[in-house]
Amino acid sequence: MSGTILTALRARMLAVGTIGLRAVFPPLCIACDTEMGSESGLCPACWAETEFARGTSCDSCGVPLPGASDGQTLRCDDCLVHPRLWDQGRTVMLYSGTGRQLVLALKHGDRLDLVPPLARWLAQAAAPLLGPDTVIAPIPLHRWRLIRRRYNQAALLSRALARLGGHAHCADLFTRLRATPRQKGLTRPERQTNLEGAIAISAKRAALIDGRPLLIVDDVMTSGATLSAATRAAREAGASRVCVVTLARVAKAP
Repeated sequence: MSGTILTALRARMLAVGTIGLRAVFPPLCIACDTEMGSESGLCPACWAETEFARGTSCDSCGVPLPGASDGQTLRCDDCLVHPRLWDQGRTVMLYSGTGRQLVLALKHGDRLDLVPPLARWLAQAAAPLLGPDTVIAPIPLHRWRLIRRRYNQAALLSRALARLGGHAHCADLFTRLRATPRQKGLTRPERQTNLEGAIAISAKRAALIDGRPLLIVDDVMTSGATLSAATRAAREAGASRVCVVTLARVAKAP
């Protein structure tokens, strides 16, 4: 039997198997488990509760902005008052409603099944920031927090994002030099102080980004202190351009 026929038979068997599997376990909404017509999606109700960052957006953090850009580079009020160290930034959605639910499910609920669909959303948001030589790397967790959580959600997302576009990925580009208190509840100055000297480039990985563009991936951006610390370290290591993409941004809808 020829290879072409075998390939066709294999594809047919997989298709039949998938149909049978769906008959027993129909696709569900990734947020509420409502039965769906397609996999890895949101039901209409959850979609309506998700504030996606579409249309006109801030060029530094990706938060949606009212009106049209007319080709101009726009920034939100927060990024105008607090200029970012990185070159450009994008986000998938606002940290509210279904978006917040999905982030927390991935971060604290062991919902690793969310990584593929969320990575596809990240790929759409990050498309304007990616070039053929871009290296993708996640914000790191300190080793003790990684032991407790068992995985770094930013690393899972960045790896899946890199695979989708065929980009170089370095999960351990950054390292946490010391454990820091949680950022939740801290003011902007306190967040910045909390992260001073806490993030560095791994000495064995520094050459990977010397003279190359870098995309940093994180799950949530609030004040931007963590991304700023990572950007500073990347620039000191010689990155030619630093961009960021996050799954969600803490901000008000326009």
